[in-house]
Amino acid sequence: MKASLRPGIKYEHKFLLPPTKTVPALYPEAEEFLAMPEVFATGFMVGFLEWACIKCINPHIDWPTEMTLGTHIDVSHLAATPPGMEVTANVELIEVDGKRLVFQVEAHDGVDVISKGRHERYIVNKERFDAKVGEKLKR
Repeated sequence: MKASLRPGIKYEHKFLLPPTKTVPALYPEAEEFLAMPEVFATGFMVGFLEWACIKCINPHIDWPTEMTLGTHIDVSHLAATPPGMEVTANVELIEVDGKRLVFQVEAHDGVDVISKGRHERYIVNKERFDAKVGEKLKR
């Protein structure tokens, strides 16, 4: 962690939504998802918000030795967004409690606010984390 990691850091992240991030693409093995409309899937939207938070703080940690992992997300999904639209996430780091980071997040598609909420991430040492996961696989 660097001394610059403090509440108030903001980041804006933009992404042109492709058809591969729609509900039918979320679990192509599930016929129920395949029957749904081709709009931004909530699961992919969550990943997009996480991506914005990662981009927000990577300059303020010793990336890639240190990285962050999502541990909690509480967001709405307020409006449907079809592929071809640009989505924008605006995130702000609002709390730093040791290695625990809390973000306020919001996303829009240029027409509607599509998401609002909070996201929590933890800073981990990648080498140590990978070792723990490796041990878990051995059990």
